[in-house]
Amino acid sequence: MTTARIPLLHRYANPAAFGRLAAKVLPWTTALAILLLGLGSYFALFASPPDYQQGESVRIMYVHVPAAIMSEVVYGMMAAAAVAGIIWKHALADLFVKAAAPLGAAFTFVCLVAGSLWGKPMWGAWWVWDARLTSELILFFLYLGYLALVDAFDDPQRGLRAGAILVLVGVVDLPIIKFSVDWWNTLHQPASLMTLSGPKVDPSMLLPLMLMIGGFMAFFVSVVVLRLESELLARRIRAWRTATSEE
Repeated sequence: MTTARIPLLHRYANPAAFGRLAAKVLPWTTALAILLLGLGSYFALFASPPDYQQGESVRIMYVHVPAAIMSEVVYGMMAAAAVAGIIWKHALADLFVKAAAPLGAAFTFVCLVAGSLWGKPMWGAWWVWDARLTSELILFFLYLGYLALVDAFDDPQRGLRAGAILVLVGVVDLPIIKFSVDWWNTLHQPASLMTLSGPKVDPSMLLPLMLMIGGFMAFFVSVVVLRLESELLARRIRAWRTATSEE
């Protein structure tokens, strides 16, 4: 079978092919992450105005919102990879889920902490059992649950499979996070960035926000590629040790 006939889903399932792709992609995504985060930080801290109601505390938005978006995007990507691993036996899918999980957990943690810092001056409390906040907290526990479950088995493959099932079960939390502000009365403000009528954010604030979102995404790609390469190396070492012990 020629390369042109190989489905895109399986084209980079081969570790060697993935390694060649990673070597090409990593320098660009790293440079893009540095550029976007640098520009975004400058505009967020110095070039964007304070909010007429929230004052300078609105600058927390430039960390909170990208982290919140990435917490859901990463989990969605993990769920898609879990499906590929279970149904199509994609060689790198389960490893991607494992590589992405700590990053998703970190984004979710940053989202919750930044939200608490933002909520104190706005709501007068560090935490409220709001529908959006509670469902985001559940997402954090799903990440932690995956990280605990995947290492709970002596057989790494069984751990990856159990973790993939947990990810698929937990994906129901994503629409709850997204639409909680529409389904229930909530202190959290409704969607203002991704709406049917377009962004409802002032352009002076939208620019740094989009730069930070792009920077977070490029950072994720760079780090998850490095973690995937590390997971592949660890798998080769385990295979070598197993082969050596059997000789």
